[in-house]
Amino acid sequence: MCGILALLGCSDDSQAKRVRVLELSRRLKHRGPDWSGIFQYGDFYLAHQRLAIIDPASGDQPLFNEDKKIVVTVNGEIYNHEKLRKLMPNHKFRTGSDCDVIAHLYEEYGENFVDMLDGVFSFVLLDTRDNSFLAARDAIGITPLYIGWGLDGSVWISSELKGLNDACEHFEVFPPGHLYSSKNGGLRRWYNPAWFSEAIPSTPYDTLVLRRAFENAVIKRLMTDVPFGVLLSGGLDSSLVASVTTRYLAGTKAAKQWGAQLHSFCVGLEGSPDLKAAKEVADFLGTVHHEFHFTVQDGIDAIEDVIYHIETYDVTTIRASTPMFLMSRKIKSLGVKMVISGEGADEIFGGYLYFHKAPNKEEFHTETCRKIKALHQYDCLRANKATSAWGLEARVPFLDKEFIDVAMSIDPEWKMIKHDQGRIEKWVLRKAFDDEEQPYLPKHILYRQKEQFSDGVGYSWIDGLKAHAEQHVTDRMMLNAAHIFPHNTPTTKEGYYYRMIFERFFPQNSASLTVPGGPSIACSTAKAIEWDASWSNNLDPSGRAAIGVHNSAYDNHLSSVANGNLDTPIINNVPKMVGVGVAAELTIRS
Repeated sequence: MCGILALLGCSDDSQAKRVRVLELSRRLKHRGPDWSGIFQYGDFYLAHQRLAIIDPASGDQPLFNEDKKIVVTVNGEIYNHEKLRKLMPNHKFRTGSDCDVIAHLYEEYGENFVDMLDGVFSFVLLDTRDNSFLAARDAIGITPLYIGWGLDGSVWISSELKGLNDACEHFEVFPPGHLYSSKNGGLRRWYNPAWFSEAIPSTPYDTLVLRRAFENAVIKRLMTDVPFGVLLSGGLDSSLVASVTTRYLAGTKAAKQWGAQLHSFCVGLEGSPDLKAAKEVADFLGTVHHEFHFTVQDGIDAIEDVIYHIETYDVTTIRASTPMFLMSRKIKSLGVKMVISGEGADEIFGGYLYFHKAPNKEEFHTETCRKIKALHQYDCLRANKATSAWGLEARVPFLDKEFIDVAMSIDPEWKMIKHDQGRIEKWVLRKAFDDEEQPYLPKHILYRQKEQFSDGVGYSWIDGLKAHAEQHVTDRMMLNAAHIFPHNTPTTKEGYYYRMIFERFFPQNSASLTVPGGPSIACSTAKAIEWDASWSNNLDPSGRAAIGVHNSAYDNHLSSVANGNLDTPIINNVPKMVGVGVAAELTIRS
């Protein structure tokens, strides 16, 4: 993934303003360490930090149409770019970059071309013919994007908060599936799928249709001119990604360039559930497997860097981002620039353990819709920013637009968890890949219980975080939390600890408003807590908080930990604050 920054219509076109834009753009250089570019036209500035995945030699940005009247800076991957080029035979493309089609599509079709793009993207396009501009974000929000406004009437666009947080009077999340047009003066939604209305679908479940849709989504994402691999936790979702990739890699351009044997990567505490399961899957599939170990202390030492890069104070996101952040650094050090990952399946198929308590198919389906709509604030944000912190790109086939359309059209009665029929969470996905003749995965992996990433890397990881927060946040601090943090007031010491760090990096009120809040049980929305009255007494985003569902659910002692109370500290002699950059010193054993 790349980093983009745009300043549009400011009151100053001086050299000092150009220098300022370059300074802000450099804050995004971790996202695109391969090249930097900037285009200025009067009081419009488009800057770009490039991570070169397709056509590394000539695809530097910003990109232009033939006469250079239309300029675009893009963060993304357009998987159908070759097909789109064929629709415009009279256009001359300067590069082989997949993003090169965007300026030409705008010239040919106007603002309505966005829905033609099959991929993930955030872009800003400037039409110098009339000084108009257009900004857009992909359907689900896999690529991050923020929009801000200056006192001088300027509009700012950035891939990350850190590009805006001291340059704008106000800024906010640019909503997924939307575009901003200067001609129309505001945001409008371009992505309007059938499931968005939350109407209950009725299409019968077809295993082969679902299987083929997912295989197509994976195959699209094998488009690369650089070395790549898969993230493999040993859970269902990442294991299916690895399995399908292994089946279809041979014969692709990527295989011809980099070899047909897939590389897989896993991270965890010594002896964690994920490490064991991932090794078994890797052996079954025959991947070149890389296993990285970290300690609780390694993770705690990296927390400040993680919050700076992920730009959130959400507890479950930080818990899961830290191992991914550490692993991404090691992956990049091996020369890999792109990985395929399994985010999104739990939201689409109701894979979180709290879905066991869904009262009916209507509630089940509505909750999956809510979860998908919020992905850009949680798992998409984590997967993108934790990897981009080290110049690594993560691709997520479960969030392919066409695959979502297929999966969300299935009658949710088929997705319901029914123990008397042997149907556990994500049964429709498991069944679709349960092939006796040519098995995709070992049976016990295919039917392994859902394990959230922050749990699967090792249960002592979360317990250690809570203990660390207990040492550094006092009871008196918690008593005054509502006065210090009136918006999204932390309810646990762990949450308070993360919030303190976040506010130090991003002190503006606008920044705190970009982070979602509200109670959660095992990653549920606040609405789903109503499904079980006992949950309101045990609020924690860990899957182990789903007492009576998770095989290793919290016992009474750990339930008290979930609420911020811990009598016996686990982590000792840890400095209260660690400076930015400390991650450069941590050691990961591999």
